[in-house]
Amino acid sequence: MDKTPTPEKLLPELLHRFNDEKVSNQSQQLFKACKETGSQIWLDTGDIDSIDRLITPEVSAVTTNNTLLNKEVQKGIYDGIIKETAHRFDDLPPQKRIVEMAFLLNALHASRLVKRYGGMVSVELHTDLTHDVDGIVNYGQRFHKIDPKHFLIKVPLSPSGLIGARKLHEMGIPVNFTLLFSVRQNMLASLLARPAFTNVFMGRIGAYMQDNHLGEAMGPGEKTVHHAQKCLKTLRNEYKLNTKLIAASIREYAQLPALCGVDVMTIPAKVVTDALENLKGPYQPMSDHDFNIVYEPGVSTSEIQIDKLWSASENEKRVFKRLGENLPQNGWELVDQLREEGITDIFPHLTPMEELFITDDGKIPKHDRWAGIISRGETAIDTLLNLAGLAAFTKDQKELDERIRSLTGN
Repeated sequence: MDKTPTPEKLLPELLHRFNDEKVSNQSQQLFKACKETGSQIWLDTGDIDSIDRLITPEVSAVTTNNTLLNKEVQKGIYDGIIKETAHRFDDLPPQKRIVEMAFLLNALHASRLVKRYGGMVSVELHTDLTHDVDGIVNYGQRFHKIDPKHFLIKVPLSPSGLIGARKLHEMGIPVNFTLLFSVRQNMLASLLARPAFTNVFMGRIGAYMQDNHLGEAMGPGEKTVHHAQKCLKTLRNEYKLNTKLIAASIREYAQLPALCGVDVMTIPAKVVTDALENLKGPYQPMSDHDFNIVYEPGVSTSEIQIDKLWSASENEKRVFKRLGENLPQNGWELVDQLREEGITDIFPHLTPMEELFITDDGKIPKHDRWAGIISRGETAIDTLLNLAGLAAFTKDQKELDERIRSLTGN
């Protein structure tokens, strides 16, 4: 008989040690104005002090990820728990022990957020599971059983992520499918994975344009968000899907009025603070607004294939629909079927050197490195941003894992 305790069994005891009580503040006119356009308001942070200060009745959820959880763990608030509980997982292989303890910390912090604020909380899987369908399903089920009313399971865009998220959907487990950067990625995720939520990391789109001297930051992300919103509305009507869109990676308070009408805005604490000081409303839905994209002189939109951010080809629409109706058995089969249909730039085969470039570039890929294969249609901006996001989350997850190792001597 396995005597190794599960994090689920330890969780009630650990949660009881924190004096978390319900926190509520007065309504904010800004949030009311945004909600009146049809947008839910989430806070994009796991920092309890920030949420205590910013939570209002209009905020329905908080969302965390590997990076945000790592920031909380690195503060040292769970060091004692890590040291105390580590020996209870000694029967597990070393990396499995780390993954289980990271799961415990994620579940503990998320449970504290639920206890204090009462809304939904997005919980993200360990990055070791990105390409592991069985692992995605296993840990997704475990998170869900801890708090089926409040936990949303975050699964990142990868071939295995699509298959794993679909399996969770079929079990009735709500998924927040993450790290999406285009209309076509949202269409692929919605038709194949059927998640409760997808997203557009709009701020990183703007940063890609600005940092690489391709154009101004304002415009491309906002345009992609609203085109993705229209796409999901069409899919909801035509295919009876229920997927809603999150506008994520919001960088500036001035972007909030431009995002009104999207299903969800998840807003970082600093952006909320600045917005409360500078914005009030009223606002109107911006779904039909024609966002102007300002490019740097000499930039060829056909060479950078920018249209792939806010459109999907007829072939992509046809193939995604077919794959959603006849789901491949695994990630490899999914990639093969996409390539057979001529869709090679969503999950490209990267060389070892290109994989190093992705990690080295950080969250925003360096366009000059990729311009050639983008213009040839071998990869695309949305794909590069997705891969860079996965690499960044992996880096932060490793920092969290290393803190566990350093405190436990493993």
